[in-house]
Amino acid sequence: MPGLHESDVVKIPRGVRLREDKTRGGWVLLAPERVFQLDPIAQQVLMRVDGERDIAAIVDDLAQAFAAPRERILGDVRRMLADLITKNVLEVT
Repeated sequence: MPGLHESDVVKIPRGVRLREDKTRGGWVLLAPERVFQLDPIAQQVLMRVDGERDIAAIVDDLAQAFAAPRERILGDVRRMLADLITKNVLEVT
C-alpha cells in the first residue's frame, strides 16, 4: 500500500477516543460528530495503536496472538489503518 510502511508509527489523535460501548456492546472509535462501531478485529488492531509501536510490531503481535499468517495480517492492517487515516481518525507520527 503506497504511503504506509511497516516502519510507520500510527496514533489516535487528540479528540479521538477508543472506548467500550457498554450500552450497545462492543467498542467504538469516537471522533468529533462521528462514531465508528468496531468489529472485534478492528478493536484488536486499535488497542495496539499506542503512538509508540510501528505497524510491524503491531502486526507481529497480532500474528502471534492469533496464530495467523503475518503477510495476510499485514495487508489487512495496512488497509484498515490507511482507511482510518483518510477519515482523519488516525494519524502517522
